Amino acid sequence: MRSPLNPSPAVGLRLLPVLFAAFVPWSLAAQQTATDPVESKSDQQVTSSSPASAAAPDKRAYGILPNYRTVNGTDGVEPLTVRRKFWIAAKDSFDYPIYFISAGFAGISQIENSNPSFGQGLKGYAMRYAAGYGDQMIGNMMTEGVFPSLLHEDMRYFRRGTGRKLGRTYYALTRILVTRTDAGGTRFNYSEVIGNSVATAISNAYNPDTRDASENLEKLGLQLGTDAISNVLKEFWPDVKQWLHRRNSAVTP
Repeated sequence: MRSPLNPSPAVGLRLLPVLFAAFVPWSLAAQQTATDPVESKSDQQVTSSSPASAAAPDKRAYGILPNYRTVNGTDGVEPLTVRRKFWIAAKDSFDYPIYFISAGFAGISQIENSNPSFGQGLKGYAMRYAAGYGDQMIGNMMTEGVFPSLLHEDMRYFRRGTGRKLGRTYYALTRILVTRTDAGGTRFNYSEVIGNSVATAISNAYNPDTRDASENLEKLGLQLGTDAISNVLKEFWPDVKQWLHRRNSAVTP
């Protein structure tokens, strides 16, 4: 899940829907007891023998958030090939919910009048939509395909799935700075930071009004923040899904 890279004084407005979405699963998960199973047996069967099995059991969390690079834990997980890394990056970039997310962010940019040289009306919206989608696609390819391949890093989100809600939230938020290597170790997440930095620099080519240093830093911060919140959503999605299933089962006669 990615955000447009056009900054504005009202940058917080863009994160409000994501922050709300992050709060909801955290709150629902808090209603579970410590003895509740976190996931089903099928959710735990995560391998890397094929593109379908390497991704999380659900292709989309909450019905819209691309979830192809989430795995449950690290036991028995094999490193990804370069081809597989680009496969996941492409799925995150071209899965149909991305187009709706881009449309929503383009609407917010239109309201904020980001890149005023784009103008308003249908033409201005179309240009903001194209720029926003370009930001997402380029960012995904850089952080999930190009740099993980060059730096031998594993760009997947390794879901913790157990423990206290606050600890899991902290873990999810900090994965933008800590990553797993192809060799199985951990280190600073160069792919996330450098990849988003390169994507931000490239965005200057088609965002004519947001090219100075402070605006680029704001773009990068917004991108990292959005990715961190996305990790929280992925961490708690199985908890929320299970809670909803139990609730529906209790209501159904």
